[in-house]
Amino acid sequence: RRDPIASTLQRIYDRVRRQPKRIVFAEGEEEQVMRAAVSYVNQRLGTAILLGRDDVIKENARHAGIDLNKQGIEIINARLSRRNSIYTDYLYERMQRKGFLFRDCQRLINNDRNHFAACMVALGDADGIVTGVTRNYSTALDDIRRVIDAKPGHRVIGASIVLARGRTVIVADTAVHDMPNAEQIADIAEEAAGFARRMGYEPRLAMLAYSTFGHPQGERSERIQEAVRILDKRRVDFEYDGEMAADVALNARAMAQYPFMRLTGPANVLIMPAFHSASISTKMLQELGGSTVIGPLLVGLNKPVQIVSLNAKDSDIVNMAAIAAYTAGT
Repeated sequence: RRDPIASTLQRIYDRVRRQPKRIVFAEGEEEQVMRAAVSYVNQRLGTAILLGRDDVIKENARHAGIDLNKQGIEIINARLSRRNSIYTDYLYERMQRKGFLFRDCQRLINNDRNHFAACMVALGDADGIVTGVTRNYSTALDDIRRVIDAKPGHRVIGASIVLARGRTVIVADTAVHDMPNAEQIADIAEEAAGFARRMGYEPRLAMLAYSTFGHPQGERSERIQEAVRILDKRRVDFEYDGEMAADVALNARAMAQYPFMRLTGPANVLIMPAFHSASISTKMLQELGGSTVIGPLLVGLNKPVQIVSLNAKDSDIVNMAAIAAYTAGT
């Protein structure tokens, strides 16, 4: 039986090859980023733009034995770009009423590659961004959000794809919302369901908690119950139910104890009650072995951006670049 994640990634790569994209690799001086950029180009996914100082990138590439002298790889030094003034004006227009002076924006465009890369994509000079190797996730996300907004009517979330024992499960929110309220949980559920469909799955959502259908009772479980009622009012077009424990959501025999449950089978999308539970569970699965985790993937932004982990390998980075390219066409 074919690996579901491998099948999903293959579908993503095949589509991007038909519509190649220009992706900015914001931390272009890092060895694993350069290797990912070369792989992106070699796999005919499009153009890889490395941001960084030309001399540093070339010297680091030479030292690592990486050949960057090929069609499809561009190097841009943010400080020397002719687009600096345009990007600075754009950022200042967005941030002038949020405590930023013009010179603050100018400094960010000249010196911070996430801001420069985000402006490139916001203004149509590239199709997507991959970043995150040199700074933590929340810092990189804050940088990007200064330049790129959520899609109208959408909520920005993190979604992780987990493959364990031949099953594929999408977990949300694994990156953005710390302790969401009921309205936010309902929004996360809708965003995760849309993401599941774009990845080729028909969503069956379980709204998770430590309790199952009111037992044991608790304030945090009440938020999940309220989120379900909100989704009821919205009349969404996907299966969902909750609140329920993770074993009930994933085990058909455990589900059978609740004949009133709306789900027609084990859940393939898990909506976590908070960021900490989502992050802990996915990272624990990854480290214990036997599971493959892709993500968290950023969902809901108006432009394609993906943030990798600090310890990401070149294979992780090129996968995220391909996903950014894939979502540029959706």
